[in-house]
Amino acid sequence: MRGTEPVVSRLGRATRALLGFYAFGIYLFVFAPIALLVLFSFNANPSGAFPVTGLTTRWYDAMLADYELRDSFWTSLEVAIQVVVLSTFVGITAAFPLARSGTRFLGAIRVWITLPIMLPGLLIGISLLILLSTVLGLELSRRTAVIGQAIFTTPFVIMLLTARLEGLDPRLEWAAGDLGADALRRLMHVVLPAVAPAILAGALLAFTLSFDEFIITLFLIGGDQTLPLYIFNHVRYGITPAVNAVASLFLLGSLSVLTLAVVTTRMLRLPFRRR
Repeated sequence: MRGTEPVVSRLGRATRALLGFYAFGIYLFVFAPIALLVLFSFNANPSGAFPVTGLTTRWYDAMLADYELRDSFWTSLEVAIQVVVLSTFVGITAAFPLARSGTRFLGAIRVWITLPIMLPGLLIGISLLILLSTVLGLELSRRTAVIGQAIFTTPFVIMLLTARLEGLDPRLEWAAGDLGADALRRLMHVVLPAVAPAILAGALLAFTLSFDEFIITLFLIGGDQTLPLYIFNHVRYGITPAVNAVASLFLLGSLSVLTLAVVTTRMLRLPFRRR
């Protein structure tokens, strides 16, 4: 030993350097295409690729002038808002029994609820297509897309809320009860303020997942078109700078919502039970 630091052999230093280089390569492989996507969205070259002949914002102007793009954006926004409302409502009503029931089969119930997360989106889309259009006779539309996306997003909301409720110190509710608060007041003034960050984070996560969803939406949207479908339909005929601009703004919006979801989980903290 040298002081308080262990002596590292040459082999250990070489191994660390190799692992660091490997990690850097992984991050480069993941994020370099994203950086190129943003760069090409400002590229004056109309091919949307190398070489970079100059920087311009005209592709963003062309994107904003595309009526089909605007319609796809508003369709995605409308569907995402409805999915947020539906998944948040179902998530709240399901999380409270899961966290407070104390049933013996709680673990099995949780696995069953989170099953849509583990199933391939292709399987969910085909199954719902058969159920909604063939069995129930519903016309494929934005409404059926909302149903399919909510089935996928609701488990995420339930997991966030259940974890928050299970971490809440029950002595807070006991103290409120000792001070004369009935069940409704304890819910409104103790429990809901404590889980409000989880509710908001779950809603934001559901919004992001819905706005980005492609496979389930492809099977259930019918004649309408969301923003991911718009990008897919245009990429099939070649990547253009306008598509790069759309994808760049799509990336910025998704990162912003996810960042907001993470920040909200750190807000409005009340005393939680120590583990």
